Amino acid sequence: MSSTFRALRNPNYRLWASGAVVSNIGTWMQRVAQDWLVLTVLTDHSGTAVGITTALQFLPMLMFGPYAGVLADRHRKRVILLWTQSAMGICGLAVGILVVTGAAQLWQVYAAALCLGLASAFDGPARQAFVSELVGKEDIANAVSLNSASFNTARLTGPAIAGVLIAWAGTGPVFLLNAASFAAVIVSLVKIQPSGTVSKPSTQSKHPVIEGLGYVRQRPDLVMILVLVAVLGAFGMNFPVTNALMSTAVFGMGPGEFGLLGSVMAIGTLAGALLAARRSAPRMRYLLMGALGLGIFTLIGSVSPSFWLYATVLVPIGLASMTFLNSCNTSIQLSVDPRFRGRVLALYLATLQGGTAVGAPLMGWIGTTFGARWSVASGGAIVLAAGVVALFLVARRSPLTLRQHLRRRTRVTRDPSAASR
Repeated sequence: MSSTFRALRNPNYRLWASGAVVSNIGTWMQRVAQDWLVLTVLTDHSGTAVGITTALQFLPMLMFGPYAGVLADRHRKRVILLWTQSAMGICGLAVGILVVTGAAQLWQVYAAALCLGLASAFDGPARQAFVSELVGKEDIANAVSLNSASFNTARLTGPAIAGVLIAWAGTGPVFLLNAASFAAVIVSLVKIQPSGTVSKPSTQSKHPVIEGLGYVRQRPDLVMILVLVAVLGAFGMNFPVTNALMSTAVFGMGPGEFGLLGSVMAIGTLAGALLAARRSAPRMRYLLMGALGLGIFTLIGSVSPSFWLYATVLVPIGLASMTFLNSCNTSIQLSVDPRFRGRVLALYLATLQGGTAVGAPLMGWIGTTFGARWSVASGGAIVLAAGVVALFLVARRSPLTLRQHLRRRTRVTRDPSAASR
């Protein structure tokens, strides 16, 4: 089997990947439908309302993510995922019924987004850490990259399908189809027999969340990653908000073209995930290149004179964002002590999604008040500045201490407790 797809030789991972890709397609379909419903049906092109919806969906991760990480470290991840995936399917079903019956109101969509965010907050750390139970340590980096590839394959097809369905039948059926798609991942979870074990509580008296924060505080590489993720999540990855505003307010496009933007961006993110799958270990230079590239190409996108040029720029934007995120995720998966993996991944997701929750309303307000181009440009400028500062800090730690630390940590021998797994 090609080195790009080596994790698929594991039967458990094949089951997980097959169910996840179906569910991911439904998730991306719903994201497009939700933004379009709020932007054009329930409001008069309010970027602020779209930003609030996005914030409500990501805010619970910021509030409950650390506790979700403790749950993932202390309990069976497969059981957690069965509950969270079922809850997310119910959220989609509820909104779909409201829209189809003509009873949907803005506050109801807000409430559904918040409920979906709560389920996602507990789903994220368990889902990310679950990968290490499905494959051996030598395939973790590849499995993380293939997860991203699966997610972005769905991102490539989901928005396009949603755009066609919205134009043909409205947003309601899209929500219902997403609810049905969760059956695929639930079935795969029932069939999987993971080999991982549950971490035992520490003998120390520290609170488990505080214990996890203390672990991160001792790792300068992790601190830098989390700070960068927070900044890029808040100002550079609000694509549902910025793409919605650019496609409607600037270029005057409809739902089909709006969905197409998500698919075009997925070309870049999918390419980034597949390129990462060929690498055996993370490198700090890829992380920094991703942050700098995202800022540069976002600024270029803000001044694109036509819809098709803007869509073209989304390809390198997607590539840069995936290069950055995959480098962050893989670094954490491989370098963190297994006892803390769920908690550190929870902090990673909390900073990423929490940053989006904080930044989305702000980016929406800037777009509504000053224009969509200003929203995109301001986000790109902040991301570029953060990337330059990070590059300067790494360069000062000659000879690239952070990168050496990452490489050294990812090559440690298997944890002794792993022999009994």
